[in-house]
Amino acid sequence: MKMGKIIMQQFITLDGVMQAPGDLNEFEYGGWQLPYVGEEHLTLIIEQAYAVEALLLGRRTYESFAAAWPSATGMRGLADRMNGISKFVASRTLSQADWNATIIHGDATEEAAKLKQELRGDLLVVGSGDLAQTLMNNHLIDEYRLWVHPVILGRGQRLFRGESEKAAMRLMDSKALKSGVTIHTYQPEIMN
Repeated sequence: MKMGKIIMQQFITLDGVMQAPGDLNEFEYGGWQLPYVGEEHLTLIIEQAYAVEALLLGRRTYESFAAAWPSATGMRGLADRMNGISKFVASRTLSQADWNATIIHGDATEEAAKLKQELRGDLLVVGSGDLAQTLMNNHLIDEYRLWVHPVILGRGQRLFRGESEKAAMRLMDSKALKSGVTIHTYQPEIMN
């Protein structure tokens, strides 16, 4: 039986900031990604959304998405996919979730490992900074898709933080978009 992978897709700046790529109100540079979004970007996001079985999200990302997506329409089918896809939400505080979501109340590491075993398709982690850290530090990410945007913010929450462990990555694919965004796909390698 095929086991699912956990794929982490992150929008980051050249200096590694992942915070609030589309949220204008989260911090002073919120919405930094918006000037780079276009048709090419949308096409790739749609392909990715249809290629995975479910989303694995942290509470804050889930709440942000659940506030925006249910009323969204169109976008060449992306809104329908985002609203219909199963979501698993790691949270210590949520008692219930709507929007086709299941709350993971237990240890996120253990639950993510179980989901990899139970699902045939892949799980996509988007945003979810704290959850991403937990999954990375417990070696549960099977593939990294880093969308590097040609902007430097100088501050903000970074994907690879001071507590990140040493890790070797194998470049599996790289693509440059017309907007100047580059997408790098990596698989973790075993360190000696």
